[in-house]
Amino acid sequence: MIKALFKHIYKYYKDTFILAIAGVVIGVLVGIIDAAFGLGLNACTAIRTKYFWYLIWFLPLGGVFIWFIYHQFGKSVANGMKMVFHVGLGKNTKLPIRMVPLSVIGTWTTHLFGGSAGREGVAVQIGAAVSNNVGRLVDKTIDIENSRKMFLITGMAAGFSGLFCTPLAAIFFALEVLVAGKLEYHALIPATVASISAAFTSRALGLRKFHINILETLNYHPSTYNAVFLLKLAAMGLCFGIVGSLFALILRYLRLKFAFRFSSPVKKVLIMGAVIAVLMMIFHQGRYSGTGSNLVALCFDGITDDIYAYDWILKMALTILTLSSGFIGGEVAPLFSIGSCLGYVLGPVFGFDPMFGAALGFASVFCSGSNTLLAAILVGVESFGYNMLPFFSVVCFVSFIFNFNNSIFTAQRVAFTHPVRHQRLKQRIAPKGN
Repeated sequence: MIKALFKHIYKYYKDTFILAIAGVVIGVLVGIIDAAFGLGLNACTAIRTKYFWYLIWFLPLGGVFIWFIYHQFGKSVANGMKMVFHVGLGKNTKLPIRMVPLSVIGTWTTHLFGGSAGREGVAVQIGAAVSNNVGRLVDKTIDIENSRKMFLITGMAAGFSGLFCTPLAAIFFALEVLVAGKLEYHALIPATVASISAAFTSRALGLRKFHINILETLNYHPSTYNAVFLLKLAAMGLCFGIVGSLFALILRYLRLKFAFRFSSPVKKVLIMGAVIAVLMMIFHQGRYSGTGSNLVALCFDGITDDIYAYDWILKMALTILTLSSGFIGGEVAPLFSIGSCLGYVLGPVFGFDPMFGAALGFASVFCSGSNTLLAAILVGVESFGYNMLPFFSVVCFVSFIFNFNNSIFTAQRVAFTHPVRHQRLKQRIAPKGN
């Protein structure tokens, strides 16, 4: 009888066991690569900080170098995240493994010479490419329905988790980012195993997680909820939602504008690289270079005059210029920085401590800009403590509603129509005279 029971379990769960094992392999591999990438990026940041006045002059040439390596070795993977989304949405079948070294080198170059960009795009591409290739090997052994999307989601979770060391947020980011409003639960088991494995691996190899328990030093507690408190949180969520949405809209607009405005990508990156270099020198000598982790740290150092009221605007503008000019990097880390700086300024306006506002902005501007709800709430609680869950829930709900389905991921699909957008669409297609 026991033997029959084990046969029954094996029959129904053998694919699950195989996927879990594959998730461990993917998580460890991606965690190792993420750790190497992250530690290399930290080294680039340290060198840039020390020699900023020498390196910033070479930012335009760094842009040309990025164009050259992609032109020579990676024309087919130049779209980066868009290519990842196309595989997940069934428009493509595979991700060449060469996108890993190209995206790593490109991002290191951007950060070394003073561009303003993130890092998660590379991590997600690393995870997606590794997982896609592992998945093709597994497909030769067993036949799993919809395995291509499942392995892609698994790799995306591992890539995000390995870099940020936030495994729960990474799981739900991967499950919800391909199609906003839809969770890909069929990939839950391998994505969970891969995410946890990647986080443990990268931390064991030296990557450090950003974490600060805000409520240990602030006098806020979920039991203090009242109508006025909730309305203040909702108002802040509205502000964060608009800023995240504007970031995505302006970035998309300028990418298209520059593509039409400049006759060649080399000319674009040379001219815009020179413009960005001058702006970086004018505005506080590199304060807005890199991921913005320096600004996030300033928001939580307890010194009230370290953050300027315009920090979030300049970080947003320079990140948009950098990414729309042909430099390589992500958008999520700058969104964390923009949100933290904005929240630090808005917090006192609504009667909150600046650090409390910065923590809320950290998660909810990311929520709006990426059009992902659960991932944003979880990245907040994993970074600032699980006792912040009620606060993050309110601001992220409102931020998500008021981003009007705009996203930094241009290939992202939407499973629902926003009420405001739906009403405008009805007005456009209504016959004249009605």
